[in-house]
Amino acid sequence: MEYQKFIPEGWEEEERQYSQEEIEDAFRSGTIIQSRVKECDENYNLHIDLGNGISGTIPREEVDLNTNDEITNQRICKNKVNQYVQFKIKSVENNSHFILSRKAVEKDAIEWIKNELEEGMVVKGIVKNIRKFGAFIEIGGGIVALLHIEDISVSRIRSPEERFSVGDRIDVMIKSIDRTTGKVVLTYKQLLGDWDKNIQGFQEKMIVDGIIKDANTNKDGIFIELLPNLVGLAEYKEGLEYGQKVKVLIKKIVKEKKKIKLVIV
Repeated sequence: MEYQKFIPEGWEEEERQYSQEEIEDAFRSGTIIQSRVKECDENYNLHIDLGNGISGTIPREEVDLNTNDEITNQRICKNKVNQYVQFKIKSVENNSHFILSRKAVEKDAIEWIKNELEEGMVVKGIVKNIRKFGAFIEIGGGIVALLHIEDISVSRIRSPEERFSVGDRIDVMIKSIDRTTGKVVLTYKQLLGDWDKNIQGFQEKMIVDGIIKDANTNKDGIFIELLPNLVGLAEYKEGLEYGQKVKVLIKKIVKEKKKIKLVIV
């Protein structure tokens, strides 16, 4: 893994019990710490138990960079309950209660993205949400990036849920960065190996497992996934459906054209 200045919230699942001295040191140094949210109150503030009789509050205006309306505040606040969040100590209310800021961490992470992150870097990420068009992956400090469906694998899929579930921890590659906004687009398929690497595990006359991916409308053939980044073509056959598992014979490997001819058995 390449250097990653910010890690995703909850990547390290440790129920820390912070001492008074540790909290005060973090306040003075601006150190980022992490803990689990215990409660979202009626005003959408987050409440955190830091251990040893010490508590903290993340005021609604310090929860997220994107909190700008009532509905968004409510959704973000409630979704954080029982989840790990990262924050800085913003101020001391009394010796056993501190005001925290998650937004301060997001701001630092955005600057890291704008000024230090590079295209082609590989970072750790956690799948936070899945939509038909792609998956949203947190790459550190609460910052979420988009992984488009076409960048998940060479083999076409109808939904990112064919590859991922919410909460999955994955490696992703930085595809593009908007240096003005800090928005990041990711790719996953670049980490799955190219055609030449993936074909090494296959030989002609082998019978292997495959997954039906697409039946040509003009019945020219059926595309079958051997690996997420390796697809072959078999002759058209009636009665097969997308996602169905089949056994296939590797009839011919045409390396110069990067093609695989298959027979469904």
